[in-house]
Amino acid sequence: MGTPFSTADVSGSHYFTLGVTMEDMDHQDAQPRFLTLSDVAEILNTSGAQVYALVRRGDLPAIKIGGRGQWRVESSELEAYIERMYAETKTFVKQHPYVESETGTEVN
Repeated sequence: MGTPFSTADVSGSHYFTLGVTMEDMDHQDAQPRFLTLSDVAEILNTSGAQVYALVRRGDLPAIKIGGRGQWRVESSELEAYIERMYAETKTFVKQHPYVESETGTEVN
């Protein structure tokens, strides 16, 4: 009996699957389920330190895995965080409308 893992060559890359057919892979999102903090930082265009702070404060739910305690953020949690930030920003903008002065600068 061979290994339960198989590889499929797709556009020059190899994908490792566990009992998943190429047809199944075509229907799955290309984004992985879990992201590293570096991945999240790149997506949000911010620093790894800022993402780490979001996780440690509990603003962005994450899990610690492995013996070295590496952090991972589930893609759906990142999307939920982004949606929350849009909602919070919308509320902030409504409560603090932009008012332009006669000189063309914002008035607080």
